[in-house]
Amino acid sequence: MSVLAAIPPPPFSGFEIGPFNLAMYGVAIALGAFLGLRLTVTRFERIGGDPDLAEKAALVGLLFGLLGARIGYVIPRFLGDGGFVERPQDILAIWQGGLAFFGGLVGGALAVIIYLRAKGVAMSGFAGFADAVAPGVPLAQAFGRWGNYFNQELFGRPTDVPWALRVDPVPASTAARFPGATTFHPTFLYESLWNLALVGVLLTIDRLGWLKRRGSLFFVYLIGYGIGRGWIEALRIDVPERYLGLSRNNWIAIAVALIGMAGLWLWERRGTAPLRETGQLGAPPDNGHSPATPIDDGSDPANDDDTTDPGTEASDAEPGSRRTDDDTDR
Repeated sequence: MSVLAAIPPPPFSGFEIGPFNLAMYGVAIALGAFLGLRLTVTRFERIGGDPDLAEKAALVGLLFGLLGARIGYVIPRFLGDGGFVERPQDILAIWQGGLAFFGGLVGGALAVIIYLRAKGVAMSGFAGFADAVAPGVPLAQAFGRWGNYFNQELFGRPTDVPWALRVDPVPASTAARFPGATTFHPTFLYESLWNLALVGVLLTIDRLGWLKRRGSLFFVYLIGYGIGRGWIEALRIDVPERYLGLSRNNWIAIAVALIGMAGLWLWERRGTAPLRETGQLGAPPDNGHSPATPIDDGSDPANDDDTTDPGTEASDAEPGSRRTDDDTDR
């Protein structure tokens, strides 16, 4: 198969800094993780949350997300010829590739939930963090997917479209299935662009206030990612096993999208998180005056037993929220 134009193979897969050999696979994932974390922390702080708490929660999610992603990749490949049971030393060799995103999503989400509960964060903090992290996850994925390009892995079916990916050398198993094929669908690029578009959609929905309850934006992410991963997964050829014509990840992607749809519907109608119009996390009700400032009714504050205790307001703030001077004006 010949094409007039194609995405060339990566010129290198890593580089050396002193005694260290840095794989571009890891660099891409690290860059995506950093950008996703910064976006999450910034968004959480913007709605009145504690940025230090958000940063620690995001780091916990990243750590256990990577662990879950690796476990999700290793388990279905543990037994059989050439499985990890025959080469246990490779189980932790993530620089060679091999992270299952859905395993990472489950591992990271569970770790963040446990961490925030241990910190005593209220439901508004949970929901606020879910809203904050919703666009951060696909942003991290958009950059992390370029690691597959540098590893020349997880490409799609042979094609001669102008943006086809040229693979060199073609893996022996692929060459046996598709003799003479050298260019394939760049599924890494499709998912990267899809995730960048999803970031834009999520930020737009959030800015326009289309959702009424905090935490709902994460369900929109599940819907968007599940749909995108579903059609992109249908192009991939690295997993020959099919169940009713679809791969395992196809079915998981469909399940994720359906969970997102059901979760969004239920959460918007019956969720326990506060409504978005209530303002910042931990902000006092907008009753026309600040609870920290007594109403001037002509009485002597020194003799007024109802004068607000300066320490009372701080004690009422929910865990996970951060009081600001602007809060007293809301």
